[in-house]
Amino acid sequence: MVNAGDETAGNPEPCVVGVDFGTLSGRAVVVRVRDGAELGTAEHEYRHAVLDRRLPDGTRLPPDWALQVPSDYIDVLRHAVPAALTAAGVRPDQVIGIGTDFTACTVLPTLGDGTPLCELPGLIDRPHAYPKLWRHHAAQAQADRITALAEERKEPWLQRYGGKISSEWEFAKALQVLEEDPEVYRRTERWLEAADWIVWRLCGRYVRNACTAGYKGQLQDGAYPSADYLAALNPAFADFVTAKLEQPIAQLGEEAGTLTAEAAAWTGLVEGITVCVGNVDAHVTAPAAKAVQPGQMVAIMGTSTCHVMSSDRQASVPGMCGIVDGGILPGLWGYEAGQSGVGDIFGWFVRTGFPASYAEEAAALGRDPHEHLTALAAGQKVGEHGLIALDWHSGNRSVLVDHDLSGVLVGLTLSTRPEDVYRALLEATAFGTRTIIEAFESAGVPVEELIVAGGLMKNPLLMQIYADVTRRPLGVIGSAQGPALGAAMHAAVAAGAYPDIQAAAHAMGKAERDVYRPDSERAAAYDRLYAEYRLLHDYFGRGTNEVMHRLRRLRAEASA
Repeated sequence: MVNAGDETAGNPEPCVVGVDFGTLSGRAVVVRVRDGAELGTAEHEYRHAVLDRRLPDGTRLPPDWALQVPSDYIDVLRHAVPAALTAAGVRPDQVIGIGTDFTACTVLPTLGDGTPLCELPGLIDRPHAYPKLWRHHAAQAQADRITALAEERKEPWLQRYGGKISSEWEFAKALQVLEEDPEVYRRTERWLEAADWIVWRLCGRYVRNACTAGYKGQLQDGAYPSADYLAALNPAFADFVTAKLEQPIAQLGEEAGTLTAEAAAWTGLVEGITVCVGNVDAHVTAPAAKAVQPGQMVAIMGTSTCHVMSSDRQASVPGMCGIVDGGILPGLWGYEAGQSGVGDIFGWFVRTGFPASYAEEAAALGRDPHEHLTALAAGQKVGEHGLIALDWHSGNRSVLVDHDLSGVLVGLTLSTRPEDVYRALLEATAFGTRTIIEAFESAGVPVEELIVAGGLMKNPLLMQIYADVTRRPLGVIGSAQGPALGAAMHAAVAAGAYPDIQAAAHAMGKAERDVYRPDSERAAAYDRLYAEYRLLHDYFGRGTNEVMHRLRRLRAEASA
């Protein structure tokens, strides 16, 4: 463990803290400002994890719901930050700022003072009073109407989102609350991103960060969708922006405020230090991976994958999650795309398709299930398993933007083994990423380099598959805590240690280039499999066969 005071005894070096609020846990990292050295980390798992079947009181949830409990976020500040300080051997007075990032769009209804509605008496059994996690997909019907009306009215902002609005975003989720629980909607005084809520709790000041406002809140060129447009969706929705959403916008890397006494007591930090404006976990990772030049795409691969890239070119790229001026880096257009399920898909298969005999063999070899299946799959030639899959177990974020789509596996026989299916699922996610890259290139936005961050970069087979499928060398971030590092770097900028995030990235960012290189023979074999993937992709995803939507409706009827 490197101590921030070792090299300058009696004059400890300044540090910053980054806190990454993920899907199942929050992670804190203490970072030295001078060079980005990560001195100490700690993780705290959310006590309630993801509520996708029941509320804490036992109230059942319908399909496609994913909620969380706000107190779990505060617990991260109470536990992970002090533990990271202890691990780093850093004194609180060495820390000059704290930065945060969050999954997005994770959004919650609150009172005017920021109190979450789910904490109010009488609302603990009301699902719509809770934060809706990014993977809450039950607002698909509202998202479809938002898109259809925008197309009909030729709303200019629609093309900034690749022509489709996602059920994961702010407006669709808010409209769902209005139409399914009008009382909760009426009592909502603030509708805000969790990224901004946690900053509010840290510094006592509510500002909306430019990143989530642009990508998830449909803020383009300084304006939200008009009241006239919103009224056409639902008359009671006309004042949604002015009454519940609108708030001053703060740019990334700016100071949101200073740490309150209450938050100082939670974290063990010193009252009055800089609190940075909030950010999105994927977007904040780009500078942590030194991806500050046009054409450098970062794929943050975890439960899902988010693809972010900055470019000096503005174009309409089909199925993008947003194109925002300065949304990632100042002075460049920030693009976001993504896949709704990646690590989640691999985890699902291990939970449901890992036989007892395999578990025994893995235990004897000292492997966890993923390691065991990866080792078995690594011995196969491309196409040997005879399978092709669609990676839509959580719907399709890009490029189809349809969360009512579902997974497909073709080619099963009585000889198919678990490792065959596992490898086919790994490959399907790589095909999904290639589809996204091709959408960029077809729109005239070149992807010059691919850099991987997130927990899945630890799987060398998966990384090599991605290099072969995309026919691109893969770099990897030099940190296991990319989002937290990026949040800490923004805190350093907000505290005045660097003039901008590009300068901070050069000093504090970490990445290794060209770690995995494509093999021409495997790449050619994958071209053939990818052609089959695209046939299935368009057949099920572009309206030729609506069986997935019909099955979704049947499931909803049976669950009613």
